[in-house]
Amino acid sequence: MYDFLIKPIAPKDKRWVERFITEQWGANFVAAHGVIYYPHELPGFVAIQDELPIGLITYHIADRSCEIVSLDSTQPGIGVGTALVAAVKEKAQKKGCTRLWLITTNDNLDALGFYQKRGFVLVKIHRNAVERARKLKPFKKQERVRVRIFD
Repeated sequence: MYDFLIKPIAPKDKRWVERFITEQWGANFVAAHGVIYYPHELPGFVAIQDELPIGLITYHIADRSCEIVSLDSTQPGIGVGTALVAAVKEKAQKKGCTRLWLITTNDNLDALGFYQKRGFVLVKIHRNAVERARKLKPFKKQERVRVRIFD
């Protein structure tokens, strides 16, 4: 079906995950809803093509709720994001989760469309959430704004 493999993050992948997140997000951590996450310390999945990583998703499970913390693909348009989200959804269901959720900025229309096409719905908008997050993670000019849907 896909021309790539999805595999769980292994302990040996942690350094790569930290470097990848730093390259993609401008720091080795993600700030969302007042929480700092270190994706290299979280479970997740890596998409591999020709023995090279081309995508990453990390998540956090608390109680019966699974939050997607980060999602990145270096090869957009070939199904990497879809496959990674499906892997997390399957894992969350196996863990007994009844809720799969995430946060994105409301100006990230590509992300909003991507998630809505995969069954996510916009639940809530938090005004000035980006400004609050910037207190935890100051914005750097070279940093790219990343994905998060408000719950």
